[in-house]
Amino acid sequence: MKEFFGFGGYARQPEGAFSWQHLLFVGSLLTAMVVLAIVLGVHNRNKLKSDQNRVLIWSALLIDAVEILKIVVFCLRSNSIDGLLYNLPLFLCSIQLIALPLAAFSKGRIKEASMDFVCIFGILGAVFGTIGAIQNYNAYPVLGIENVASGITHSISGFASLYILVSKMASMKKRNIWITFVILMAFCIAAYITNIVIDYNYMFLMSHDGTPYSIVYNLVGGNPVLYPLLVVVLFLLYIWAFYAVFYLIAAKAKVKQGFDLQADSLTDSENNAEVTFRK
Repeated sequence: MKEFFGFGGYARQPEGAFSWQHLLFVGSLLTAMVVLAIVLGVHNRNKLKSDQNRVLIWSALLIDAVEILKIVVFCLRSNSIDGLLYNLPLFLCSIQLIALPLAAFSKGRIKEASMDFVCIFGILGAVFGTIGAIQNYNAYPVLGIENVASGITHSISGFASLYILVSKMASMKKRNIWITFVILMAFCIAAYITNIVIDYNYMFLMSHDGTPYSIVYNLVGGNPVLYPLLVVVLFLLYIWAFYAVFYLIAAKAKVKQGFDLQADSLTDSENNAEVTFRK
């Protein structure tokens, strides 16, 4: 357990990004995430809102409990508050630590917008925070508190996102889009200010750190103004694209449902006509 929590440093060497240990670990997490989301989503699809919401409550409690445990361990290891300062919920994926509890415990438009936010960024965070977390798996052993806690919290975010979609809890109302934008922009501004104050890289607004943001970073030559602006623009474009795809799928589903209802109506009419003819 001392080795797992990293007290005194790790004796093991990191297995490395995309090693079989890395892929086996995150593959197991993502498989469990998808299977549980589909099973529970289908099971609760036609149940009361309170029954559907119970899954989100447990997800919110678990994701925050794991994150708090990680921060406590980091503070104990460093014997300072650095474990807190450098683990604030100011990464894009970390916003779920606040958005998911809001989705579970709030009401009205705040609940709707929070569920939309979880829905939009949960799956993206689950993939990039597990398979795409190259810097973490190159720096720490796979079975260490850093990667295990990160893998679990990112998978819970992805699970909640898929569950909301499968159980048809997502509202994705156009009137709430601006709330989603405001939530994201508020965290971006807070992250950027915090980066300057403590010299860190929340939201990857200062550097790419080996993440896919390296494409944007190299495109602008690491410009300290253009790079963070383009990262934020990418966030906003992703939100717009997600809404667009969601509405496109929803529109096609409505058209198909309309054809099905029309076909059922024609079948009923034919049956009634046949019964009348026989009489």
